[in-house]
Amino acid sequence: MTSSIDQPAYNYKVVRQFTVMTVVWGVVGMLVGVLIAGQLVWPALNFDVPWLSFGRLRPLHTNAVIFAFGGCALFASSLFVVQRTCQTRLISDRLAAVVFWGWQLVIVLAAISLPLGYTSGKEYAELEWPIDILIAVVWVSYAILFFGTITRRKTSHIYVANWFFGAFIVTVAVLHIINSLAVPVSLTKSYSVYAGAVDAMVQWWYGHNAVGFFLTAGFLGIMYYFVPKQAERPVYSYRLSIVHFWSLIAVYIWAGPHHLHFTALPDWAQSLGMVMSLLLLAPSWGGMINGIMTLSGAWHKLRTDPILRFLVVSLSFYGMSTFEGPMMSIKTVNSLSHYTDWTIGHVHSGALGWVAMISIGCIYHLVPIMFERERMYSIRMINIHFWMSTIGTVLYIASMWVNGIIQGLMWRAYNADSSLSYSFVQSVEASYPGYVVRFIGGAIFTAGMLLMAWNLYLTVTRTDTDDETTTEEKTPEAVSA
Repeated sequence: MTSSIDQPAYNYKVVRQFTVMTVVWGVVGMLVGVLIAGQLVWPALNFDVPWLSFGRLRPLHTNAVIFAFGGCALFASSLFVVQRTCQTRLISDRLAAVVFWGWQLVIVLAAISLPLGYTSGKEYAELEWPIDILIAVVWVSYAILFFGTITRRKTSHIYVANWFFGAFIVTVAVLHIINSLAVPVSLTKSYSVYAGAVDAMVQWWYGHNAVGFFLTAGFLGIMYYFVPKQAERPVYSYRLSIVHFWSLIAVYIWAGPHHLHFTALPDWAQSLGMVMSLLLLAPSWGGMINGIMTLSGAWHKLRTDPILRFLVVSLSFYGMSTFEGPMMSIKTVNSLSHYTDWTIGHVHSGALGWVAMISIGCIYHLVPIMFERERMYSIRMINIHFWMSTIGTVLYIASMWVNGIIQGLMWRAYNADSSLSYSFVQSVEASYPGYVVRFIGGAIFTAGMLLMAWNLYLTVTRTDTDDETTTEEKTPEAVSA
């Protein structure tokens, strides 16, 4: 007899695969992050091996946590949600397999090429042209799979989570293809078709909107499905979710120039980026409020449900990050924060606090469903993991905030004769305690990921026949008055 999880109504195989790889790549990417954080405390940790140098491992870390860990979480959740909310199977099991194995091939090629020093030098787009082409092929296949499934939906409307997933898929495709246009000179080297300030503008149009659509819109799709599901409450305001979607999509795409304050970019473009960044505060907080207020009538569940805690605390970090970002785009603030560790703290407030924690909550929700278990093996482990993630994130971002302010103040301190008050080396010495705390915070967060992997393994391998998960689920589409 066919088990309920393998019923022909849905393709859960690809969701299971991406769910497991989310945890695997999360552990790998964060271990690399801890290593390079340690190198800033103990430089000898590069072991005088070129492949282990900070300059090569740092892009490996960012690609691993964003595109391997975060990407697999987005693939898993979007392909699960689109089937459940459209009440139809993915249009092609073969195409789903191409998307999964193609994305894993991209990750493996990145893990090989970046430590070898093959890089385009573009932030979040370091991979060379053959891998860029493979990414485009896999991404277009993903788009066909996702939107093709929506066209075959058995529901009259398209649930809001799919709007966010759809925007993330389309926009990332456009960003990647345009920013990656290059002239190859060998199999491992190419040069951008853009030059000078234009190249910088295109890169940060891509770079910031990779944050805006890959790391924000996509994960808001996760939020709009899994928060209502875990809380067993309807979305606080379906109308607000649609306003949130259109306002975010309309404004976010213009914010990239705030990365180029005080550069050769025309001043009007810098100012436009600043204004659009400030406008982003409204839709961002609208989404945060909508997510948190979904718990109306269910706040008591936070006492006993650590998965819901992951999801809700991630929204708090989302709100904090999307307040901090617009503030840092203001030129007077940016003159202090630019090029300092404050930016690193801001990025990880979003990356660890928002992206990682909502992904973790999503995975904890998915695993029992995907592997026919009543629940995760150990709720206590999840609770411990929650506190490790929260403490690790706070230590990380607080240390970088302090470092950033120290660095900014020291770099622009002048003597009466207009000479610099401090040398750069002195600012590095002053930053050292912050790097130690950052390493500790990152290590705690990564240890939590290892605990999650162990919990997942025990959940999947246990043979308790009483743990049977029903596949009859309530949908989160109920609209509040």
